[in-house]
Amino acid sequence: MADELSNDVAETSLDGLLATHESGEKFSDAQLDTIADLAISCVRELLSFFGENSCDIDEYEGDEGELILDVNGGNLAVLIGRHGRVLDSFQMLVSSLVNRKLGFHFPVIVDIEGYKNRRKKKIESIALSAAARAKSNGRVRLKPMNAYERRLVHLALINDNEIITHSEGEDPERYVVITAVHSE
Repeated sequence: MADELSNDVAETSLDGLLATHESGEKFSDAQLDTIADLAISCVRELLSFFGENSCDIDEYEGDEGELILDVNGGNLAVLIGRHGRVLDSFQMLVSSLVNRKLGFHFPVIVDIEGYKNRRKKKIESIALSAAARAKSNGRVRLKPMNAYERRLVHLALINDNEIITHSEGEDPERYVVITAVHSE
């Protein structure tokens, strides 16, 4: 059934989406709904390989215009994995499928049972705590993080004029360094 939906969506409106994308115009609500339907069908198709055919998928637009799909229900812990690594891979698969079917890149974020939202809040809390330590100790080095988590740290601290942040190291051991700025 997911294949049928994917094919129906692809046949009826992908040319219009590609034309809008290439013209640089903003997508209409109907076009965004078509993209969301395509992304949801890709998620459902992948979930079926894990025997999960009755999950709820909530869709909403993120702060930066990305499509966020939050999958709930079923036994989904296996799709989160240790430190969200399986979820990152799952999201990469969904993004690749959606972008291939669309013919252009459209940002799609897949979250499972709110894991990424909880992780985002935890990373922001870690960043604020580390910034406070850096202000008293001069410098703090965080544990290695993936690019998304490092970006969350930088964004959480961007408006704090008493510290600066930068990343060091090579993936997968790349980490954020928070350094106090001493005003003279």
